[in-house]
Amino acid sequence: MKIGVIVFPGSNCDDDCRHIFKDVLGQSVEMIWHKETSLAGLDVIVLPGGFSYGDYLRTGAIAKFSPVMGLVKEFAKVGGMVLGVCNGFQILLEAGMLPGAMLRNKSLHFICKDLPVKVENAATAFTSACQPGQVLTLPIAHADGNYYADPVTLAAMQANAQIVLRYCTPEGKVMPEANPNGSLGNIAGIINAAGNVLGMMPHPERCAETVLGNDDGKLIFRSMLESLRQSKKPLQMAPV
Repeated sequence: MKIGVIVFPGSNCDDDCRHIFKDVLGQSVEMIWHKETSLAGLDVIVLPGGFSYGDYLRTGAIAKFSPVMGLVKEFAKVGGMVLGVCNGFQILLEAGMLPGAMLRNKSLHFICKDLPVKVENAATAFTSACQPGQVLTLPIAHADGNYYADPVTLAAMQANAQIVLRYCTPEGKVMPEANPNGSLGNIAGIINAAGNVLGMMPHPERCAETVLGNDDGKLIFRSMLESLRQSKKPLQMAPV
């Protein structure tokens, strides 16, 4: 498989993603500069965490105008798998590739800690290696992770099983006390209606090796690779 990791000015988790896919999982990885005009030959696109364009104006608000984002949209439109982590999630929201918006943390503080996260939907290309209801321990590191969607949008997402991950207690209970940032319904990760674009605030690339003491994040990447192997077919991308 060939993985493309998008690099925006201010990205700082791009090399972490490269390391996991290439050095840990043995995949081919290409680093894609934000001004790139081709995504030919790629099987997966990853939008990493960081502070694209310094988070000026609003997280992801400038990155959505990067030349490469038109290609990313086309890639997803024809069925390509796209993963957005933290700032990558914020960019996907700003670009309209996922529903909803990201607000400042309710506490107005940057939060960096390991948290339990419940797998609400294990029947996706990103969570198929997980058990339904499984609790993963994943790190978060953000100031703008307070997910919001209007009631109509939220109802549609729930009906389509688009809510994939929720913050929870270590026992798997989804409750306000387990919510680190005020996110609507404890939402930590969602997919698009087609199921090929995932945005998540926790960082699976930071906990995908046993040497780090926790490799729960590896389940996300294993799910992606296995889903690709089972449905491998060439993508036909039209000019953007």
